[in-house]
Amino acid sequence: MIQRGHTANKPVSRKDAKVQRRNSPFCFVLCVFAPLRLCVKLLAEKTRFWALVSQRLDLTPYIICSSVTSVLNRSWHIVLQNVLRTTIVILLLSLIAFATIRYAPPFGDWQRMSGEPIMRPRGNDFESAGVFNPAVVKRGNQFVMLYRAQDKNGTSRLGYATSSDGIEFNRRAVPVMEPATNYERDGGLEDPRLVKINDTYYLTYTGYNKKDAQLCLATSTNLINWERQGVILPAYKGRWNVGWTKAGAMLSQKINGKYWMYFMGDADKRPNQMGVAYSDDLVHWIEPLDRPVLERRPGYFDSYVVEPGPPPVMTRDGILMVYNGANDRTVYATGWVLFDKNDPTKVLARSEKPIFSAQKEWEKTGQVPNVVFVQGMVRDGNRWLFYYGGADKYIGVAVAPAR
Repeated sequence: MIQRGHTANKPVSRKDAKVQRRNSPFCFVLCVFAPLRLCVKLLAEKTRFWALVSQRLDLTPYIICSSVTSVLNRSWHIVLQNVLRTTIVILLLSLIAFATIRYAPPFGDWQRMSGEPIMRPRGNDFESAGVFNPAVVKRGNQFVMLYRAQDKNGTSRLGYATSSDGIEFNRRAVPVMEPATNYERDGGLEDPRLVKINDTYYLTYTGYNKKDAQLCLATSTNLINWERQGVILPAYKGRWNVGWTKAGAMLSQKINGKYWMYFMGDADKRPNQMGVAYSDDLVHWIEPLDRPVLERRPGYFDSYVVEPGPPPVMTRDGILMVYNGANDRTVYATGWVLFDKNDPTKVLARSEKPIFSAQKEWEKTGQVPNVVFVQGMVRDGNRWLFYYGGADKYIGVAVAPAR
């Protein structure tokens, strides 16, 4: 008599043997367990995010245990189908992770155009203490620079200079903008950023009155005569900002019918982080998030400051921004971040290491030590030019090949 749960000793056909091999636990381990372990290992090694996921969730044991449980109630081929679906999902996530890691900006390594500054303080007037943090645009065949010029009293104005080659600039004898409002009095106008939209140039700058620093806007059609539009993001206000507002970097084209701008604000107990806002008219701005869009990272070159650099540019991969970071010792360096071209609040990729840092003595010693602060970026043929302030006293320029 054949007891329940046992099979008779009878010859096994070739077809039945094939089915048994297919449904055996050994086959299951070879086909599923090994690739799953490989996927999780690759993800853990390649990205910090997936390493955290694999540590916290421990995906492989979960999948194996759930599969073994299912085996008690279902046939092997159904279990195998379900686990293979999970394997495919993990493989797709791996591809996404690898795509993020392998992103490279549209420029190569940066090299200084000169070992010395291209502009220094001069005279006893409005630019006697420092010239730094420049904005640069190319108008026809001419490079136009607006730069922060500071006098011996610490008051800042905006100087104007032009160049035919992007390196040697001729300065205007008088500033194009100087303190004229309550929000600029005594402190002045700091850190200009320039972008052209249609036939108008939009200038964002920090208005500082020795008490508050606030993000302001001015417009012009010739880069010399400017009309103030006022404070566009007031200090101590916003969805997450509790302090000053600075560093407005506008995207020149609309996304989903809106203009977009990145800026720096102060979160509660975590200052100096990047925010984002949108506008219909470039004057009135609304924040879509109740948190920074790009936060500080402990242990990185941007652990203390994450501040927009030049206005971002639209690329085929997304919205590319070069930004300024500083670590806990307030040593500044340059990084980049890529935002989604359809969703400017979504980060796609971010530099793990700085692409530029203070090396020259004039970048390490000045009004503020150990500072390279990029604010100007120009595509010029097959090269990119990056203009920066050195130690809050000088102006330098770096070049990188276009990719």
